[in-house]
Amino acid sequence: MQQLFEETTLTRSSSEPAKARAPRSVRTDGATAQEQLLDAAEALFYRDGVRAIGVDAVVERAGVNKMSLYRRFASKDDLVVAYLERMDEGFRRRFEASVAKHPDAPAKQLIQALEDLVKRASAPDYRGCPFVNIACEFGDPAHPARQSVDHNKKYLMTRLVEISTAAGADNAVELAESLALLVDGIYATSQTYGPGSGPLLAAPRIARSLIDAACGGHRKQDDS
Repeated sequence: MQQLFEETTLTRSSSEPAKARAPRSVRTDGATAQEQLLDAAEALFYRDGVRAIGVDAVVERAGVNKMSLYRRFASKDDLVVAYLERMDEGFRRRFEASVAKHPDAPAKQLIQALEDLVKRASAPDYRGCPFVNIACEFGDPAHPARQSVDHNKKYLMTRLVEISTAAGADNAVELAESLALLVDGIYATSQTYGPGSGPLLAAPRIARSLIDAACGGHRKQDDS
């Protein structure tokens, strides 16, 4: 697989002045440097996309020297995967926090997750789902970044099926798949129609209709 790190080679033209060839001297401990690099990668990759951002830009924003990056990430692919792992962890925390608001009401958990996602997607700096964005940038399903996408989406589907089952859905997989489609619709709508738009705000209402239809009388137990 062709690595995406090619643009970051340390080879310099012999005609460059010595001052330009000398790397910045930045003393940073390993753990701090890694966090700074990931903070920078998250900010830049999420805002502008992975292919548009070279590692030089990440290093500059992180405020570390390039060798600090090389010591922690063997390639740009490795940096991208680490960025996606961080985004996945954040997604899981937010999803489980939504679920925890209604510990004994699974149908409400599903609706809450959609409501909280719509609220997040209405933020001015929201740029959609980082995993959907990555999937659009990388067409090769074998690419490690695409494998990170699969990992995140499998988690979401597993949890939606589990909660739909607990809610008493007649067909938990079908409900979960419908809600997953609605989730991706929120991601796309936030970028096309914009924050606070009618289609975006309609998502929780659609989720309620789907859940009511799938769960029948079981839904009433959540409302009691």
